[in-house]
Amino acid sequence: MRFALTDDQIALRDAVREVLADTCPPAAVREAWAGGPVDRVSVALVELGLPGMALPEKDGGLGLSDVDLVPVLTEVGYAAVPLPVAETAAVAVPLFAAAGVDINDALSGVGSAPGSALDRASYMQGPGGAWVAVRRAAGPVPWAGRASVVLDLTGSVAWMRPVGGAGVSTMDGSRAARVLDEAPGTVVTEDPELVALARDRADLATAAQLLGLGRRMLDLTVGYVRTRTQFGVPVGSFQAVKHHLADALLQLEFAEPVVYAAAWAVATGSVHRGRDVSAAAVLATDAARFVARQAIQCHGAIGYTVEYDLHLYAKRAWALAATCDLDAHLSRLARALELEEAP
Repeated sequence: MRFALTDDQIALRDAVREVLADTCPPAAVREAWAGGPVDRVSVALVELGLPGMALPEKDGGLGLSDVDLVPVLTEVGYAAVPLPVAETAAVAVPLFAAAGVDINDALSGVGSAPGSALDRASYMQGPGGAWVAVRRAAGPVPWAGRASVVLDLTGSVAWMRPVGGAGVSTMDGSRAARVLDEAPGTVVTEDPELVALARDRADLATAAQLLGLGRRMLDLTVGYVRTRTQFGVPVGSFQAVKHHLADALLQLEFAEPVVYAAAWAVATGSVHRGRDVSAAAVLATDAARFVARQAIQCHGAIGYTVEYDLHLYAKRAWALAATCDLDAHLSRLARALELEEAP
């Protein structure tokens, strides 16, 4: 059995990487922190078909599987894209399709300011073009300030809710969180299995992004230690620094195949889906947090400053990691290993 990426997966990953390198450099992420526009990257991603990439081709999508999405979402994480790409493409759109909800009907009539570039791009490019935030717990909803609608997965019933509410400051300012008004919503599905699958897809998408963020922080650090000198030589030549970065790479290399295994379990409907998704969430979260620590330590004092780009990716990693309920995932793994009885 071949476990490497296919040629098509590599081509799509590289296309996304190229587009994001052009439209979503660190300056664009930094501008999003200040509430700046994200129209350029939004239009580019919509033109690539990313919002609807999990839709069947007959419905106007790309027909990609959960495995196909992992390298794409890793690139989304690497760039810290200031849009709910994963929430839309990997969670909301597949749920709408499985529940028999017409995506155009679901998203039309709600959205960003009428006439904005984001709004025009969303509806000119067909199904899945608008962005969807996902609510998974009480409190502020990440991306609600960048989305057209909120998919509420806090219970056993999935709801679609408007994005109205007050903006709040969070660890990652580019995620434009809001505290939603208690406005009535529309039921997407009452099937608890579909809701559980959507939540697993949300954790899988988070794990994929954390891999990308870890890679970005590691790349920034390697570049820094190659040019930063002390005692007349690059600090990257010191054995202690090499060990820190090697340990960081090892964490990412160990987590990556587990994330792909979880994606395969989701795509194939494996009976081990829950176990595999939990393993991916735990390992990717641990890896991203570890890389962030090593990156900051190897950078020294500059790593703590908001003027340096590292904080854009470290804070996104911390914010995403906080959305994974690690206690719940560890309990699910314990039950799978028969170390804990099912409730």
